[in-house]
Amino acid sequence: MSFLELENKTFLITGVANKKSVAYFSAKTLVDNGADVIFTVQNSDIFEKVSLLFPGKKIYLLDVKNDVAITEFGRMLKHSGVILHGFLHSIAFANYSEGMKPFHETKLQDYLEASTISSFSLVALSNAIKEVLDPKASVVTISISSTRATNYGYMGPIKASLDASVAFLAKSFSSSSSVRFNAVCSGPLKTSASAGIPGYIENYLYAEQLTMRKEALNTAEVANTVVFLLSPRSSGINASGVLVDAGMSANYFDESVVAAYSKQS
Repeated sequence: MSFLELENKTFLITGVANKKSVAYFSAKTLVDNGADVIFTVQNSDIFEKVSLLFPGKKIYLLDVKNDVAITEFGRMLKHSGVILHGFLHSIAFANYSEGMKPFHETKLQDYLEASTISSFSLVALSNAIKEVLDPKASVVTISISSTRATNYGYMGPIKASLDASVAFLAKSFSSSSSVRFNAVCSGPLKTSASAGIPGYIENYLYAEQLTMRKEALNTAEVANTVVFLLSPRSSGINASGVLVDAGMSANYFDESVVAAYSKQS
């Protein structure tokens, strides 16, 4: 048995769309360490991509905006006799088709859709699969390093809602099990999903200079934290947000960044 004790355990993975995502790296690391994985994907195009990335693994189409579909998914897993030792929630969406607007101009429809997909889906899916979760299972969601990062648009408050849900889920599940809930609060990453956020590239490059090592956060580094939290070795961590940002949050006044700005002034 390896240190992480992942052999012969089964994990549900959401959010794999390509080889750049946290979900992909997490799933690959789990498989490489002897675990089995089950996937849910948004549409048939992603289904085909994931089937090529992880041949032979079970993949299910699931629209997390559809309450009935989520409930049926849980029932199907129970009927199939599946026991899950962990669940990675790595789903997020925001409509930036009109560009990044001031927060007070956020449309209700956009906010509710993003909230349903990016935050409430953790609650809905956890409830749907509760009967197939091992009593000591671990649930991990992907958040951001600072929900007060105001240039993230209306996704900041939605991620704050996601962070809050982690503790409430941990508490409510504690009445009948030892299932743990935690968030990995990641600094900016170079992923396909982030590329669709207006102004993200500039923010990403700036954030890289604020890391203490002057090197951007790597997606695999975030995935490694995810896998640790999914493993039994993190059994003492619950209802928490684990910050993974290469020191960025403690380095706002980095000397080189301040000097560079001063020269331009």
